[in-house]
Amino acid sequence: MQEHHLDVPPQSSGQRLDALVAEILGPGLSRAQVQRLLKEGRVTLEGQPARASAKVRPGQAIVVQVPEPEPLELIPEDQGLWVLYEDSELIVVNKAPGVVVHPAAGHASGTLVAGLLHHCGDLSGIGGKLRPGIVHRLDKDTSGALVAAKSEAAHRGLVAAFATGRVEKTYLALVHGRPPLSGQAASAIGRHPLDRKRMSSQARHGKNALTSWRLTRRFGQDASLLRVNIATGRTHQIRVHLFEAGFPVCGDRTYGGRRARSGLPGQAGQALKAAGRQMLHALRLAFEHPVSGERVEVTAPLPADFRAVLRALEADRA
Repeated sequence: MQEHHLDVPPQSSGQRLDALVAEILGPGLSRAQVQRLLKEGRVTLEGQPARASAKVRPGQAIVVQVPEPEPLELIPEDQGLWVLYEDSELIVVNKAPGVVVHPAAGHASGTLVAGLLHHCGDLSGIGGKLRPGIVHRLDKDTSGALVAAKSEAAHRGLVAAFATGRVEKTYLALVHGRPPLSGQAASAIGRHPLDRKRMSSQARHGKNALTSWRLTRRFGQDASLLRVNIATGRTHQIRVHLFEAGFPVCGDRTYGGRRARSGLPGQAGQALKAAGRQMLHALRLAFEHPVSGERVEVTAPLPADFRAVLRALEADRA
């Protein structure tokens, strides 16, 4: 059982209890999950069970009890993983687009965890039953380098390295428009105040996030290829920061707005439609090995769908 102790901040006066708890604890808990916990009496306001619609006042104490998730039966699956680096302590793979990292509602099978279990053997106990070996994740439709732990020592070391910003993370992002040669965004990111499926810098309880980028290639007026570095790892961080900077990731239907609906012109538009995802790829990971102390640096080649869009952009300009 996890227990969270929260205090109502001044700016949240009059807000619904369920909305505030979901905002503070998201994305780990959705509003629907918070409402279920409220019905079960696992959320108290000033020591008393409360309704989801209760209006909070500044300084009130909230306690949220979150039971451990029911374990799923994790069945190993041969996925032909693209292994970039492996030793007895950890493994780095080039995650394919469309693959969910760990089991969740609607994704009990076909996850990267299932592929890792088949490739590495039993990882149970490392990082929890539902996420064995997983120390960070990539969105379902983001491809690229992802590291997983094969031992408890590696898991502890990698979790600490990610938490303290000691892992270098570089992405390639194909974006709409003509961004400047370089840029940076440092706005905090949290759950969008109106749309629970999105993240935003307008959240009341965002967490610090730092994204920087530099231009790699322009494709006329329509698209640009950026090399992006993130010092933090917030949910949808790159997609949110680039969208709010005015050049959303191509193919991103969550944050792309009108540009995502219109796509790209010519052959590039056809290739992007065929890809059916945002053009975001985790290109490089670099970190100190959590056990040996040696430097590990891994680069993940672009998947076929991303390369096809880039080739089409070149062809459209020829």
